Amino acid sequence: MPYTYSDDMKKRAVEFLFEAGMLKKTPRTGYQFLGSGGESVADHSFRTAVIGYVLASLEPRADRNKVVLMCLFHDFAEARTGDHNYMNKKYVKVDEDTAIEHTVKGLNFGDDIVNLTSEFNTCDTLEARLSKDADQLDLILELKEQQDLGNPNAEDWLSFAIKRLVTENAKEMAKDILTTHSTDWWFDKKTDWWVNGQGNQQEGK
Repeated sequence: MPYTYSDDMKKRAVEFLFEAGMLKKTPRTGYQFLGSGGESVADHSFRTAVIGYVLASLEPRADRNKVVLMCLFHDFAEARTGDHNYMNKKYVKVDEDTAIEHTVKGLNFGDDIVNLTSEFNTCDTLEARLSKDADQLDLILELKEQQDLGNPNAEDWLSFAIKRLVTENAKEMAKDILTTHSTDWWFDKKTDWWVNGQGNQQEGK
């Protein structure tokens, strides 16, 4: 059933979209401890949603649309709270529930976002477990790229991130990530393209 919008609702929707833009300006803070790399919360949320789509596509029982939406909104509270890494969380308590409630106040679709984030955090459903795994797999992909670039700390971080995975498909994907160089999708060393600009362009590389 489509939502109806009053003038006040339209204004709140626009304010909500401006708030969403704050995620593009909010850095993920763990990289200051890793020593290299960097991304915004929006960067992270985008690929997490793509990973969620892929994982849910491998699970016949999963609601793929719910997984994608859950991944998309799982860190939305950080537009107000900022991102807190594992060291921060030892000392700082973040009230994400209140942040989300304030974010969606006055929005017709606000309950949808509250329910999605609550389900993600509770992690009692297949969709939530897939979304949590997608969250970790995005980190694992980032860490593998930093490892490929020579960061010696990335290997230790990878070992802990992999232990957080729950679903079998996510665990299998993590194994493939560890054995795939982050440039393999574009750096095809088997063609002459890198020497004389010629190669098999039909292969997509």
